[in-house]
Amino acid sequence: MDTKSPSFSSSHRWKYHVFLSFRGEDTRKSFTDHLYAALKQKGIFTFKDDEKLERGKLISHELLKAIEESMFAIVILSKNYASSTWCLDELVKIVECKEKMGLIILPIFYDVNPSDVRKQTKIFAQAFVEHEKCFKENMKKVHKWRATLREVTNLSGWSLQDRPESEFIQDIVEVILQKLSCAFPRDTKDLVGIDSRVEELMSLLAIGSNDVRFIGVWGMGGIGKTTLARVVYHMVFNEFEGGSFITNIREVSEKYGLLPSQQKLICEILMERSIDIRDVDDGVLMIKNRLYHKRILLVLDDVNQFDQLEKLAGEHNWFGSGSRVIITTRDKHLLIRHNVNGIYEVKGLNDDDALYLFSLKAFNKSHPTEDYLKLSKQFVNYANGLPLAIGVLGSFLFNRSKEEWDSALDRLKEFPERKIIKVLQTSFDGLQETEKEIFLHIACFFNMKDKNYVVKILDCLGLYPCIGLRVLIEKSLLKEYENKFWMHELLQKMGQDIVHQDCPQEPGKHSKLWLYKDINHVLMTNTGTEAIQGLVLELPCLPKFGEFKKAHWNLEVFSKMSNLKLLIIHGVHLLHGPKHLSNSLRFLDWSLYPSKSLPSSFQPNDLVELHMCHSKIERLWEGIKHFDKLKSIELNDSLNLIATPDFTGVPNLEKLVAKGCINLREVHPSIMAHKKLTLLNLEGCKNLNSLPSKFEMECLENLILSDCSKIKRIPEFARNMERLTKLHLDGTTITKLPSSIEHLTNLASLHLRDCKNLVCLPTIICGFKSLKDINVAGCLKLDNLPQSLLNVESLEELNVSGITFREPPFSVILLKNLKGLYSAPKNKRPRAACRLLIPGSEISNWFSHQSVGNIVNAQVKKCGFRMVYKQDIEDIGEMMGQSCNSSCIPHYEGVGFTHEYDLDNSTVVREDSKLKRSRDEYGEARPSDEGCYNDVPHSKRIQR
Repeated sequence: MDTKSPSFSSSHRWKYHVFLSFRGEDTRKSFTDHLYAALKQKGIFTFKDDEKLERGKLISHELLKAIEESMFAIVILSKNYASSTWCLDELVKIVECKEKMGLIILPIFYDVNPSDVRKQTKIFAQAFVEHEKCFKENMKKVHKWRATLREVTNLSGWSLQDRPESEFIQDIVEVILQKLSCAFPRDTKDLVGIDSRVEELMSLLAIGSNDVRFIGVWGMGGIGKTTLARVVYHMVFNEFEGGSFITNIREVSEKYGLLPSQQKLICEILMERSIDIRDVDDGVLMIKNRLYHKRILLVLDDVNQFDQLEKLAGEHNWFGSGSRVIITTRDKHLLIRHNVNGIYEVKGLNDDDALYLFSLKAFNKSHPTEDYLKLSKQFVNYANGLPLAIGVLGSFLFNRSKEEWDSALDRLKEFPERKIIKVLQTSFDGLQETEKEIFLHIACFFNMKDKNYVVKILDCLGLYPCIGLRVLIEKSLLKEYENKFWMHELLQKMGQDIVHQDCPQEPGKHSKLWLYKDINHVLMTNTGTEAIQGLVLELPCLPKFGEFKKAHWNLEVFSKMSNLKLLIIHGVHLLHGPKHLSNSLRFLDWSLYPSKSLPSSFQPNDLVELHMCHSKIERLWEGIKHFDKLKSIELNDSLNLIATPDFTGVPNLEKLVAKGCINLREVHPSIMAHKKLTLLNLEGCKNLNSLPSKFEMECLENLILSDCSKIKRIPEFARNMERLTKLHLDGTTITKLPSSIEHLTNLASLHLRDCKNLVCLPTIICGFKSLKDINVAGCLKLDNLPQSLLNVESLEELNVSGITFREPPFSVILLKNLKGLYSAPKNKRPRAACRLLIPGSEISNWFSHQSVGNIVNAQVKKCGFRMVYKQDIEDIGEMMGQSCNSSCIPHYEGVGFTHEYDLDNSTVVREDSKLKRSRDEYGEARPSDEGCYNDVPHSKRIQR
C-alpha cells in the first residue's frame, strides 16, 4: 500500500474523508455499497456519486469538485472499470490531485488480477482497443488514460482474491481510520514545551535521507517520552509507506510475551486485518522477509529488555531504504547496545513551562491567579519539571480552596502521590538487588553528595558501585552533576517511601534511618531492631563546640541493631558513648564521638573505614585487635588522642590520618613496618616529639609530618621505600634529612617550608628523576642549594622565598621544565607577585591567552616582563654577574622566575644593553624590554 505523499496542508478545508471511484454496473449494488456503509458507520465521511450529486447538476463538474475536496480516493478496479471513459477521466483527475494536493490513492483490485490491470491485458486490452477506435483523432487522451491506469496499479493496494468480503472491507476501514488519525495536526495545546523537543528529535531523524535510522528517546518515567514520540509519529506518518506505533511494550510483554507486538507491527504496516504467526521466531522471519522493501515508520514504546528490540527491530536491514525506528526507553544502555544512530534525552520542563502547564491543569488558563501564585510555585517546585507530576497535581487541585491546597502540600511531604510513584517505581522494580540497595542508599542518604565519597561508602558496603551506579544512570534513575550524584526529588521521595513501607508506623523497623525525628525517636525510646542496616545523621556543625545539637539518647539501643552496616553521625553532642556497636559495621563515621575508646566488645570483621574526627578518643583500642578488612582510619582534630594503637592486627590498612591531634605523643612502632599503608598523615600533631627509628613501609606513597614542630629527627628510610612520592616535613625542627633518603628514588614532592634549623639539602636528591616540586621557603639557615640541582630535569616548581643565599642560584633557571621559581627577601613582605612561563617557541596549552597568528594579547594591571631569545643565552653569564643585586630577574627561555617584590618601590625591569638586539637581527620578531608597574591596565602585544 503506497501512502507516501506530502503531508496534508493544515490550511486546506476538506469536505470528504474518502472519494469512491468505481464502475457502477460492476459493484454499485454489492461491494461498493457494503464498503460505503462500513465507512459511514465508523464516521468516515465518504462521497459516492449516486447519493451525493444533486439532480440537475453537471456530473463531471460535481465529480471534479468532490475529488478536490477529498483526502483519500479509493479506486475500485473491477472488470469493466477501464471500459468507462467516465471512470478513466475521473482517474486522471484523481492522479492530478495526488500530485498537486497530496490526495492519497488506495487501489482495490476487485475480482481482477492486478497483473492484468497493470499490463493492460485480457479484458483491459480489449477496453483500450475500443477506446483507440473511438478516439482516433485524440490518441493523446488514450495514452494519458493508459499511463494513469498503469501509475495507479503500481501503487500498493488490496486484492480481494479469495478472502471473505466482510473481512476485506473491515481491513480497509481500519486502514482509513488509522490514516485519518495521522492526517490532521494534533491538538498540542496542553503539550507545553513540545515544539523545541520535536525540533530536536526531527533533526536526529533526518526524514528524507535514504539510510535506515534507529533513534532512541531516553528519559525517566513520566518525563514525556511517549508523548513526544506520538507527536512526531503523527507529524511524519504520511511520509512513509507504512507505519506502526507499538505502545507499552514492557507491560504487554510481561503479560503476554512478544507475539502480540509482532502481530500488531506486521498487520499495521501491511494493513492486514490479522496474520497467523506460530511463535516469536516465526514473527522475526516474517518481519525481516515482508518489510525489508518497505519504507516504514515504527515506534517501539517503553522498551525495557534487549530481547524486545531483537525480536521487533533486530537490524537496520530488516526495513526498506529511508525507514525510521523510534525507541522510547528509560534504559540508555539498551540503546547503546542496539547500536542506535542517535539518542535524544528528554529533560524536564523549565520553571516557566512547568508553571504554565500547571496553570492549564489547575485553573484552565495560562497563569495562576495572584492569590494562588505562591502555592502554585510550591507545587511546581515539588514536581521539579516532571510533566506527569505537574499534570497529576494540577488536575487534582482544580477548583479546590486554598485551605485544601495547603493541606495537600503538607500531605505530599509525608505521603507522595501514588499515581506518580506507581509510574516511577517500574524502573526500580526492574533492578537487581544490589542496584536497588544503591538506589535506596542515595535516595535516603547521599543525594547531591560528592561522587567519590558515595562510591567509597557503597564499595565498603559491598554493593559493587562501579557497575551499579552506571546501571542507575542508564535507567534514568540517577544523574552525574558537577562531580555529584543527583536524583530527581520525586525519585528520591519514591525511594524513601519504599523504605517507609517496611513498617510505616515504627521507624525502628525500617532498614534505613535518616530523618532526625525518626532517629531521635528510636534512640530515645530504645526501639531499634535488627532490621536497621543504615543510620545517617548529619546535622549542621556550628563553629563552637557548645552549639552542636545536644541529645540524651539511650545508646543501649545500638546493641539491638545487630545488622547495622553503615553508621554516620555528625554534629551531635553526647555526654556518654555506646557500650555496644554492631559487629556488622562496614563504614563507621562518628564525629564528636564521646568515649575515650571503642567498646571493648567491638570486633567488626567487615569494617572497611573508621572515621572519628573531633572525637574524645584517647586511644582507639588496647592491645592487639583484629580488623582484617579495615583500610582507612581518620582521627582528625581528636584533641584527646595521646597514642595510636597497635596495628599488628590491621594488615590491610592503607590510610592513617590524624591531622591536628595536638596531644598525640606516641606512634606505635607497628605502623612503621606496615606492608599496605599508602598514606600516613600526622600534620599538626604539635606534641609528637619522636618517631620509631626506621620507616619500612614498602607501599607508602605519601608521608606528611608538616607542623609536627617538636620532631627534630626523621627516621631512616628502608630500601623498600621507593614508592614514596610525597614527603612533607614543613615546620619541623630537623637540621638535616637522613642519608637514607637516597632510597626514595621516585620522590616527586619535597616540602621543607619553615624548617628553620635546616642547614643543607642532600646532594643525592639531584639524582631523582621524578622530582617535580621542592619547597624550602623560610628555611633561614639554608644558604645554598646543591650545585647539581641543575641536573634535575624533571623539576617544575622551586620555592626559595625568604632565603638569603651566599651565591644566587641562577643556574637553576636553565632547567628546561621549570615553570615557577619563587624568591623574596626575608625582610620584605610582598604586596604582589606574578608567575609566567612560555617555554620554547610556542605558547603552552595551559596558558589561557592563545593565538594562531603572531600576536598574543593579555590584559594585566601590573607587570614586569621580558622575553629573551635563544641568541641571548650566550650572554647569560655576563648578564647574571651584573644582576646579582637586582630585585627582579628576567625571564629566560624555558623558565619563569618569579621574584616577589613591592611593585611601588622596586625596579621592575632592568635595562640591559647586551640583550637589546635590533629587529633586523631577529627577522620578524625581536626581544621586548617593556615593563610597567602603574595601576592602569595595559594590553601587551607579544610578537613571535
